Parts: sequence; structure tokens; C-alpha cells
Amino acid sequence: MSERHHTLHTTEIDAPAATVYGIIADVTRWPQFFTPNVHVEHLEQGPGTERIRIWATANDEVKSWVSRRELDEAKLTVTFRQEVSAAPVASMGGTWVVTPAGDDRSVLKLHHDFTVVDDAPDGESWIRTALDRNSDAELAGIKRIAEEHDRLGELMFAFEDTVHIAADGKDVFDFLDRADLWPERLPHVARLDFTDEDGVQTLAMDTRAADGSTHTTESVRVVFGTDRIVYKQTTVPALMTAHTGRWTVVPAGDGVDVTSQHTVILRPDAVERVLGKGKTVADSRAYVQHALSTNSRATLGHAKEYAEARRAA
Repeated sequence: MSERHHTLHTTEIDAPAATVYGIIADVTRWPQFFTPNVHVEHLEQGPGTERIRIWATANDEVKSWVSRRELDEAKLTVTFRQEVSAAPVASMGGTWVVTPAGDDRSVLKLHHDFTVVDDAPDGESWIRTALDRNSDAELAGIKRIAEEHDRLGELMFAFEDTVHIAADGKDVFDFLDRADLWPERLPHVARLDFTDEDGVQTLAMDTRAADGSTHTTESVRVVFGTDRIVYKQTTVPALMTAHTGRWTVVPAGDGVDVTSQHTVILRPDAVERVLGKGKTVADSRAYVQHALSTNSRATLGHAKEYAEARRAA
């Protein structure tokens, strides 16, 4: 029988235990809150239980697995167990435990237990390294969000742009999916390094702004069928702590409606450093939305031109 290993990661948080538990319980916001998490899909949901699929980075690799979670709000615990693990993990589970330490203070503990494929020592070392990096990042994310929770409505926002394209959805999706061709298809993309493995794509991209400056971003994208691509920027500009998004292609009339959606969390301590003295979070929000929307609309415009030309031909 494989040896079962155990780890424990702990942090103290200046926020009520109920706030901390709420962040852990709402898995839909993990990609925005936790650096390693790229995307989460609900497979099943019921009272106090859920089954989810997670895509996350681990030791600079993108891994995906299916977990079942049991949520106990009264005990402030969330227990999880992977149903399908990714090698070198043979099995993994654990528990989030939140303990009140006063009205506005709490202690968060993250327990893991795991076994290793073939009990390989290098596999155990890989898993422990990944758990240390990801757990520390997740705990830091929870601490930051919980301690800024009163400002979250100001710092976190979402928006979208939609364009109707009188063309076949397949051609539109091809334009969005084939990001490896963006440097020749999109004038604002100056450089792009691209990989695609079973619908999980990584992009390192230099984007040219209207003022001629170039910004480097890194992203992971997950492709679903022929109508949806979700992504997370793993390296974000200085004004943000998180940026996730998705492209969707929906049949409409003589073609399709194509939507680019963004969710952003701003970094308040960077506002004046980036935008200038006296600038506010509201200024930062307007600046970020304009920049992201401009690039999205440019991409949608070129996708429209490409797909409509193919239909006309």
C-alpha cells in the first residue's frame, strides 16, 4: 500500500472567521483570488457538497483534476478529495479549517494528505514543492482578500464587449483559438510565444499600446469545444492583482454574437505610482477598463473582418 504523506500550512488573518470561510467556500472566485488557480468548473452542486474541476499551475506546469468538496459552515471547515488526480499525484485530499481568534481575527489552516504514483521519491519531492508554493500563494491570497474585504466592491469589477459577426461561428472561433497566428493577424500583438496541449494553451505576449509602449503579459487559456475559451493572466500589469476573462461565440440571426468578458481586481497601492500623484482607484478602474476593452474590440474587429471575408469567399 502506498505511503500517505501529510502537510500543514497556516496563516493568521486580520478578518472575521466568517469572512475567511466565505472566501474558501465560493470556489467560483478562486481564479481571481488565488495566484495558482486558472479556472474552476462546477460539475455537480447540492446542499453542503459540490463536485468541481480545477485547472491550476503547479511548479510552472498546468494541471487539472476533479475534486469533491464538503462544506460545513457551522464548523467553518471545507473538506476536499480529488477524484481524478494528475501524475505524479496518486491521491490527494485535505481540509481547510478556520478558527476564530477574536471578533476580527482568525487562524486559517490548510491540511493536505497525499500518495505518490509508484511511491517515487522524486514524485514526492515534486508534490511537496508544488504544495508549498501553491498553499503559500493561496493562503496569501485569502489573507489579502479577507483583509481588504470591505473594499472588494471597489477593487473588483467585471465588464464585457459584444460584437455581432455575420459569419460562421467556426471561422470566428478559429480566429480566437489560433492565438499562435495573432502576431500576423493583430497589429497590436508585437510578439507571442505559444503552446497548446490538449486544449490548454499558454501565451507570453507583447502588446503594443496606442502610445507606442509595449506591455508583456503571460496567460493560460482553457479551450471548451468550439464556442468558449477561458483564460487567466498569470503575469499582470502593475495596476492589477488579478485578471481573468473568457471569449464566447453564440449563434444569433445571420451569424454569431461574440463576447469578450473581463474580471479584474485592482492593486490600490500601485495607482499613484503608475498613473501619477492624486489619481484614485476610480481613475485606475477607468484606465484599466479602457485599455482592456480597446484591445478586446480590436481583436473582435479583426475576427469579424476575417470571418466575414471567408463567408463572402
